[in-house]
Amino acid sequence: MSTSLPHDHIIPFKDSEKSKKEQVAEMFDHIAGRYDKMNRFLSAGTDIGWRKKAIRQLKKDKPKLILDVATGTADMAIMAYKMLKPEKIIGIDISDQMMEIGNKKIEKEGLTGNIQLQHCDSEAINLSENTFDAVMVAFGVRNFENLEKGLTEMFRVLKPGGRLIVLEFSKPRRKVVKSLYNLYMGIVAPQAARWFKQNKEAYQYLNESANAFPDRHLFTGILNKLGYADTAFKPLSLGICCIYTGRKPLG
Repeated sequence: MSTSLPHDHIIPFKDSEKSKKEQVAEMFDHIAGRYDKMNRFLSAGTDIGWRKKAIRQLKKDKPKLILDVATGTADMAIMAYKMLKPEKIIGIDISDQMMEIGNKKIEKEGLTGNIQLQHCDSEAINLSENTFDAVMVAFGVRNFENLEKGLTEMFRVLKPGGRLIVLEFSKPRRKVVKSLYNLYMGIVAPQAARWFKQNKEAYQYLNESANAFPDRHLFTGILNKLGYADTAFKPLSLGICCIYTGRKPLG
């Protein structure tokens, strides 16, 4: 049974009575139009390299069917298809506006027969168990209303031996890097969001949720608790981000 973590209670809009899930969907619907542009700007394009490194973790597995959880505008799904050439990728998300942009990008790339996006709650995935060779999530798990429930659902739909790849922000450990990171995330990112006429609260939430997220050994500990095997993490860019991996055991 999944338990609630302190991270699960970080919400975008503190004066709202809606659930975290409803708030997150509303937030991403609102910022969808400039989400990709803002990501590239705030990370100076570094997020593209992070995604590629995460996807490369799956190369040896040669997955045929991949689930992209919290697919958003389908960046990860499109990149994974180009790098891995699976038979199919299914992307799920609760933000219709984000997926609308994703579908346009998929169509532009000529991949409508290879990548399918559908509205689906990551904590109640309406797909059969033991279905996917790999499940991947890029910058999505920190937005779950119940982190353990979402990870349990991903475990359920993975085939035995299938691999989970999670890409997520983490807290840098080196003092100088940590100070610069906190300054950037706490001041520069929300201000940049205002320049782009975005919702400042949304980017403050992304900072708060990243800070509260149980990263590194805490996250792999949760994966182990939920039954994943061969869990590991790899810090990127001086610890600003981590790639987490785990497998669903055979048998």
